[in-house]
Amino acid sequence: MNSDLERTRSRPPILRKAVATLVLVAAVALVIHLVVGLVVAVFWIAVVVAAVVAVLWALKTLVW
Repeated sequence: MNSDLERTRSRPPILRKAVATLVLVAAVALVIHLVVGLVVAVFWIAVVVAAVVAVLWALKTLVW
């Protein structure tokens, strides 16, 4: 009786696991990069808005 059909791999090969890990790490790094970029963009928009409001307040206080 041939037992070749009974022998199946229960785990993927080590190379396949390594590639899957690299893909997962790259995806996580990309998501972190995008989130950090979004936070920095929101921060700088808030800084610009605060600076404009400060200049308008100063002009109003000095001129009018």
